[in-house]
Amino acid sequence: MKNIIVIGAGMVGSAMAIDMLQKYKVTLSDISPTRLNELRAKHPALDILPLDVKDTDAVQQAVKGFDLVICAVPGFLGFKTIKTIIEAGKNIVDISFFPEDALELDALAKEKGVTVIVDCGVAPGMGNFILGRYNEILRLTDFECLVGGLPKTKTWPFYYKAPFSPVDVIEEYTRPARYVENGNIIVREPLTDCEFVEFDKVGTLESFNTDGLRSILFTMPHIPNRKEKTLRYPGHVEIVRALKQSGFFSPEKININGVSVSPLAVTSRVLFDDWKLGDTEEELTVMRISLKGIDEEGNQVKVEYNLYDEYNPVTQTSSMARTTGYTATAAANMFLEGLFTEKGVFPPELIGKHETCFDYILQYLNERDVVYCKTVRQ
Repeated sequence: MKNIIVIGAGMVGSAMAIDMLQKYKVTLSDISPTRLNELRAKHPALDILPLDVKDTDAVQQAVKGFDLVICAVPGFLGFKTIKTIIEAGKNIVDISFFPEDALELDALAKEKGVTVIVDCGVAPGMGNFILGRYNEILRLTDFECLVGGLPKTKTWPFYYKAPFSPVDVIEEYTRPARYVENGNIIVREPLTDCEFVEFDKVGTLESFNTDGLRSILFTMPHIPNRKEKTLRYPGHVEIVRALKQSGFFSPEKININGVSVSPLAVTSRVLFDDWKLGDTEEELTVMRISLKGIDEEGNQVKVEYNLYDEYNPVTQTSSMARTTGYTATAAANMFLEGLFTEKGVFPPELIGKHETCFDYILQYLNERDVVYCKTVRQ
């Protein structure tokens, strides 16, 4: 039996470990022994291992003997963590979504003879797989990803809840957004170019610029138009823009009565309770992937994949954990079953181009009721 270690026991990491238990021996590691013990009490088949990923030697020692590492650490720790794991000669599926360029580690991965699949969630992740497949089928001219995770209940004033720390969400709202228009990389302020978009089962949502294209900026230079936008309930953007404009997201420390503190740290702490998603709180994920291109007969074709997914009350698994985590475990199983054997660092679009791999990912998700509905129009 294959031996797997999942590093990071948060909402998504724990869901991935539980899913992998269906076929493999799984060890779940995290810096929090309390969190690990809670999860093992619910799932006795899980092995657990307390681990601080900041300790490079401890990480390299911990991953010895495992056939695959699934990495679900916070983004600011991700790049260094997977570099450490690559240096230990281990294969990786990663969802830490770190800001650095993962392809910088490609030469090291090839040197160590390992496979590293990065950005393997819902977005980035599934949209990349779809783009990679249709890049083989059509001469693509346009790619657009609209995606958001939302609470089912809209609560004033933000109409939003986050399955992760507010500081990570705020980072999306402050980092310059890049997209590609007519072959040129355009840099815009985030939270701009707001548009209302209609979705079945949800209604009207607001889309806006965020820096979500990631590897697609560089791996698909021949596609002239590429864009990713985040979705929220209407009203959220205006309130967040007011906070941002007023300086509440500034990382620069200010002095208040002799205490030096950054507005960002205070804002994140204040928002933590308001934005915190409860363990059994109902939420949803909505995504629309749109592609336009020319087929072999010269016809204009538009392909659209739509996802609507909800919290599962039976397994008490959030939609964000399902849509993100099960994409990663699909890739992990695909790799372990020998469907993808290339060495190096691979964002999903470089794997989705293979029809067998793409079909495997979709089927795996379908079996877990994460269903992408496809329409094709000429």
